[in-house]
Amino acid sequence: MGTTIPPHGVSGVGQQGFVARHGLHGDDQAAAADEVAARIRELGLKTVRLVVVDQHGVPRSKSLSAEVAIAAMSNGLDFSGAIYSLDTGNNVFVPAFAAGGGFGIDELTGFPDVVLVPDPGTFRVLPWADRTGWMICDAYFSSGKPMPLDGRGLMRRALSELAGVGYDFLAGLEIEYYILTLDSERITPENAGFTPAPPAVSVFERGYQYLSEVRLDSVAATLEAIRDGLDAVGLPPRSMEDEWGPGQMEFSFSPIGGLAAADAVVLFRSAVKQMCQRRGLLATFMCRPALPNFFSSGWHLHESLISRVNGRNAFASSDQPLSPAGRAFVAGLIEHAMPMTLFATPTVNGYKRYRPYSFAPDRVCWAVENRGALVRVQGAPGDENSHVENRMGEPAANPYLYMAANIAAGLDGIRRHLEPPPPVEADPYVAQAPMLPASLDEAVDALARDTFYRKAFGDTLVDYLIQMKRAELARYSAAIAEEPPPEGQDVSEWEMREYFEFY
Repeated sequence: MGTTIPPHGVSGVGQQGFVARHGLHGDDQAAAADEVAARIRELGLKTVRLVVVDQHGVPRSKSLSAEVAIAAMSNGLDFSGAIYSLDTGNNVFVPAFAAGGGFGIDELTGFPDVVLVPDPGTFRVLPWADRTGWMICDAYFSSGKPMPLDGRGLMRRALSELAGVGYDFLAGLEIEYYILTLDSERITPENAGFTPAPPAVSVFERGYQYLSEVRLDSVAATLEAIRDGLDAVGLPPRSMEDEWGPGQMEFSFSPIGGLAAADAVVLFRSAVKQMCQRRGLLATFMCRPALPNFFSSGWHLHESLISRVNGRNAFASSDQPLSPAGRAFVAGLIEHAMPMTLFATPTVNGYKRYRPYSFAPDRVCWAVENRGALVRVQGAPGDENSHVENRMGEPAANPYLYMAANIAAGLDGIRRHLEPPPPVEADPYVAQAPMLPASLDEAVDALARDTFYRKAFGDTLVDYLIQMKRAELARYSAAIAEEPPPEGQDVSEWEMREYFEFY
C-alpha cells in the first residue's frame, strides 16, 4: 500500500498559519515556539500533551505526536467545544444543540470545535511519563476571536489592566489536599509510603497530629517522589507539611508572577494526582471528603503587587505593616468579598469549611497576622516582603478565576483610593462583620446581584457561571432529597460522587 504525502506545508492539524494570521503570538512567543520545537526533536519526545483548562479549573487534553504538536504551535489544534457544556459531573447542563450553545454565544451553536493555541512558555517534560511533553493552551474560535469562557484569557486581561496602572501581580501558593490509598472495600489514608495503609480504623484511632516530623516521615517515599517530580517540571515545593487530617498535606511555593502563578496551580494539582495514581494512590483536592476524622482543606492565596516603575514590592512600607496601595487593595478585597466567593469556592462541598474557630474565615473582615480573618496581612514596618493573604479559597477553585477576581477587586480599591474598615484586633469569629455566604446557593445569589464583576468580567461569563452552578445545585437538591446524609454527617454521598475524584 502506498503512502499519501500531503502537500507542502499541510499538517492536517488546525488551520494553516492560524496563529500568525490572527496575530496571537508576539516576537518573543514566536521565538519561544521555535525553541520548544527544537527541544522536542532534540529530546526525541514521542508524545506532547496539549492541555486546556476548563471552567472548573480541570485540565482537558489531547496527546499528540511530536510533529503534530509542533505544527499546532503555528496552526492551532481543533478541540471539542462541548467541554464548556459539562458540569462537575460531566453532564451536559444545557439543552443539547440549543442556539448559542444555550449560553447566547453564537459560535457555540451545535457543539463546534474551538481552536487551542499552545503557549510555548508553559512547555514541560513530564518525568513520570515516557518521553512526554506538556503545554497549556489558550482557546479561540475559528475566527481568531478569544473564547469568552476561557479563564486563562480572562486572567490575562485582568493582568493587562493592572499593568496599565503600573503594577504586576505576584502570588504565593499554599494549598492543602489529601493523599489516600485505595482499598478493595474503602478508601483509607495513605500513611506508609508506597505500601498499603493498616486497617482504616487503627489509622483513625491514632488521633490528630499537626506538623509532626514522625508522621511526615511515614509518608516520605510518596512525598519524595512528588517533590522530585515537581522539581523536574520547574515547581520545587518551598515546604511540605502534614496537616490535621489523616493523609492531609499542605504544599507551599515561592512567589510566582502573573499568569504563571495560575498555570503553576494547574500543573501542581495535575502532577500530584498523576504521580499518586501511578502508585495506586489517590490525591484529592476536594475540600471536605466525607471520611471519618477528616478536616477541610483550604487554598490560601498570598498576593502582592510589584511596581513597574522601580520593581519593588508596592505593599511594603517603612512605618506601617502595609503601604497605602496595599491598604487600598485590601479594601477592594473586602468590598467585593461576597460576590468573589463563588470564584474562590465554586463547589457545594467547599462551604462546609466556613466554620467558626476552624482557621477558615466565616465573615468578611481583615487583620494583621490573624489566621481567623478572611484577609490576613503578613508584614511589619520596613518588611520588604509585606503582602496579603486571602484565606477564602478551596483547593478545587479554578486558579484563573480565583486570581482574576482578586486582581479585579484589589485594582478597584486602588483606582478608587478605598480605605478598608478597621482591622480586627482579637477574635475574628465574633467581629461585627457581614457573614460569608453559608452555601453555594447564597454565593450564586450574591454574584447574580452584583454589578462589579459583570462589568469587570462581562455578562457572558458571569451569566454562564450562574447558569452552570444553578444546574449543579438543582442536581444536588434532588439527590439529597432522595438520599439525605446520615445523621451527624454534613457531607453527602452526592458530593463524594461529584467532587472526590473529579478534583
